[in-house]
Order: sequence, then C-alpha cells, then structure tokens
Amino acid sequence: QGSELSGWAMGRWTYEGIDLNHNFADLNTALWDAEDNDLVPHEFPNHYIPIPEYYTFANATVAPETRAVIDWMQRYPFVLSANLHGGELVVTYPFDMTRTYWKAQELTPTADDGVFRWLATVYATSNLAMASEERRLCHYDDFTRFGNIINGANWHTVPGSMNDFSYLHTNCFEITVELSCDKFPHASELPVEWENNRESLLLYMEQVGDG
Repeated sequence: QGSELSGWAMGRWTYEGIDLNHNFADLNTALWDAEDNDLVPHEFPNHYIPIPEYYTFANATVAPETRAVIDWMQRYPFVLSANLHGGELVVTYPFDMTRTYWKAQELTPTADDGVFRWLATVYATSNLAMASEERRLCHYDDFTRFGNIINGANWHTVPGSMNDFSYLHTNCFEITVELSCDKFPHASELPVEWENNRESLLLYMEQVGDG
C-alpha cells in the first residue's frame, strides 16, 4: 500500500467487520456512573471490575480474538503491557475513553496518572525517532510539545479499548505505543524501525520491577 496515510484502514477490521481496538468491554461507564452515585468502593469496586453480563452473551458482538485475549489475561496476572500501533509517533496512556460521553477529546486521567505518565515517558524519551531533534511531524499533531506522550482520551476517545479494560478488569498497566509515522514500512526500512524501538522496549520491560 505504500507508506504514510496510504491504505491506513487496511487490516483494521476483522473478517466479521469488528475493530479489535474498540472491542473490549466498556468498564469505564459503569465505574463512572457508580462514582457519580457514591457507590465506590463499598457497593461497586474501582478495580477488578467484573465483565458486564451482556458482554458474555453468545450473540454479543465480540470477536473470537478478543475473547481469547481476555481468557489469556484472566489466566495470567500481567502487571505491565504495551499495545503496539503504527501511523504516528506518540505514546498514549489511559484512560482512552472520555468521561464526558459526547466529547471526542477530553483529559481523562486515571487514579494512577503519575505512574502512567512515567511509563509513557520512559518509552518516549528512549525512542530514537521520538527523541530526535530532527524529527518531523507525522501528520498535523505536534506531540513534541507534550514530550511525545498524551492521555489517550485527550487525543481521541476510544470506547472499549484494551488499555482501559486491562487496567480496570485485571489491574494491568498498559500503554499504547504509536511506533512510527509509517503504518506499512517496506522490508528495507524494518532494521531502522527496530533500532528506533529496541532500547525503548527493553527499558519499558524493565519497569515491571518498580512499584
């Protein structure tokens, strides 16, 4: 498809037409409704939030890939994770969904905002492409003003994201890394992409030892 914006939607949806990036259970709305009604934490939990019953029905619009990932997450108590995307140079952190449901963008931090900002910063400052003084903008957003990190919901809202689900259902801290301006790098460009991200990935994994 070439590079940059060409064919950006290729591979985004499954054969059944499901966008896996928006397919996890929305636990945010239930939590925020409970908070608004002073039900947290005595009547409604603020972590290990159970999956809503409607989401478990056989006819629910849940991809088999999503169900498989959820089963995997429930079997293994992951505490740190990264979600790798392409098409931009920025690291985003939860929440990915805006608290005001009708807003497309809104700063929506978690209770662990400081930790998430640190994790995102560790990756962004060690990524060769993001840290380069000669880096150009991928498209029109200038993420360099924010240190190449941003609260996901403050960029664009993503209901049902894996990051928010991981955090609220399993207590796993997960960020999204937009690895490169190019969603479809050519084979000859892959060694450069690897070098840009190698140290970032290693340093990020090392954060699993911190509390």
